[in-house]
Amino acid sequence: MLRVAAVLLTAGLLAACGTNEEDRAISGAGIGAAGGALLGPVGLIAGAGAGATTGAVTESDDINLGEPVWKDDDVAD
Repeated sequence: MLRVAAVLLTAGLLAACGTNEEDRAISGAGIGAAGGALLGPVGLIAGAGAGATTGAVTESDDINLGEPVWKDDDVAD
């Protein structure tokens, strides 16, 4: 149970990646799905939903880790 709490906390903290609401929701869904996958298919879906919601409701000033990888020109080249 402690592991699940740690994963959810980490997902919540990292859900604010990106500079706009859409980016944060997408990255939050990915992080939540990865964490939830530890619990199986239901956890994957629940984690994705929780991560997307957390990412969508946070502001970019809460935690700003910069541009998402899919928008980083250095990585795309």
